[in-house]
Amino acid sequence: MNKTVNQKAWFLVLPVLVLVAFSAVIPLMTVVNYSVQDTFGNNVFFWNGLRWFQDMLESDRMWNALGRQVVFSSIILAIEVPLGVFVALNMPKRGFWASFCLVLMSLPLLIPWNVVGTIWQIFGRVDIGLLGHTLDAVGIDYNYTQGFIAAWATVIAMDVWHWTSLVALLAYAGLQSIPDAYYQAAKIDQASRWAVFRYIELPKMTGVLMIAILLRFMDSFMIYTEPFVVTGGGPGNATTFLSIDLVKMALGQFDLGPAAAFSLMYFLVIMAISWVFYTVMTNLDNRESRR
Repeated sequence: MNKTVNQKAWFLVLPVLVLVAFSAVIPLMTVVNYSVQDTFGNNVFFWNGLRWFQDMLESDRMWNALGRQVVFSSIILAIEVPLGVFVALNMPKRGFWASFCLVLMSLPLLIPWNVVGTIWQIFGRVDIGLLGHTLDAVGIDYNYTQGFIAAWATVIAMDVWHWTSLVALLAYAGLQSIPDAYYQAAKIDQASRWAVFRYIELPKMTGVLMIAILLRFMDSFMIYTEPFVVTGGGPGNATTFLSIDLVKMALGQFDLGPAAAFSLMYFLVIMAISWVFYTVMTNLDNRESRR
């Protein structure tokens, strides 16, 4: 018996497809067009092939920015994931204080990125900022606009303050999904706190932690607003990450061809690493389903 397939449902999806085309596909095709052409102005373009991509691959500027970006993302993940898990393990499980902690942990996530940058820009100032003034009072030479270490420490501390809550909330959700029977069995077996974490809590949090790592990697690898507001990419190029360098190239120098090639390579790197994370997450889910 032949089934009749109703194709009218595509009309419900069509508005979404049109929106995606205008908001993503068409701008992407524009960038691709700029990446293979050059211009002398007056909207007169001529074919340039893969020259811009070659120039970017041979550019020390791009590789230096990529190195800074990888170091920053690695430090962020190394701090925020263990810290978020630690916070989740010590949060109340039920009652008023559990709700209070959840609301408190959600507050940093509600603050817009440019506001976060402004908060830390003022917070770190030596003349009026609480952090800068306190460090200066105890004799610590702190100036995030002139010192390399101070600039990096400020940007890292700002990101940790802003986004550790996301990891903590995801880890907390994973902990809440563990049945009480697991803890009761561990108590009967007189398992240590480390054994409970190693064999019960950590395996149950693996899925949500992979999601947290994926989200934090993508966001930290594309970070722009916060360090730009605080340091402007300085001192020198100390905090000029990939996104900041790309904006300087496209809007500051108006090198549209190299900037387009740069952005496509940037996009492909993020996609490739995200695919690796997705593959690992899928394999973990398949392994859990077979148990």
